[in-house]
Amino acid sequence: MNVDAFLDTNVLVYAAAGREKEAAKRARALDLIDEVDFGLSAQVLQEFYVTVVRKVEAPLSPAEALEWIEQLEAFPCQPLDSGLVKLGVEISQRYRISYWDGAIVAAAEALGARTLFTEDLNHDQTYGSVRVVNPFIHTINPQSRP
Repeated sequence: MNVDAFLDTNVLVYAAAGREKEAAKRARALDLIDEVDFGLSAQVLQEFYVTVVRKVEAPLSPAEALEWIEQLEAFPCQPLDSGLVKLGVEISQRYRISYWDGAIVAAAEALGARTLFTEDLNHDQTYGSVRVVNPFIHTINPQSRP
């Protein structure tokens, strides 16, 4: 199974629970979900659930978060297994990134994704066969204007 891109957790969180001051990021995240041939991983779904239910300013109910996860089941999802964990470790050590980011890169590679949409890694850097694109790099945060 091959996909063009892989969506990291932060993209889904902005789509589902983006705050009013993050309207541009929310709109961009929703556009990616609608327009890109993407995959994700079990790790992304786990992180998404915990984040939108417990860590955002206006949390979703568990039922609302589960509805999002059920909608995302339509897209390819890389399962977690010991092989992927080991690849995540290797990638994290090779590139000196966190294990969690290494596991995301490993899952993206496993799905054949050439692009990883995330704001957590260096924009335009390549990790193995995956190029990171920060889809929010050109969004304007009204709070940060001079």
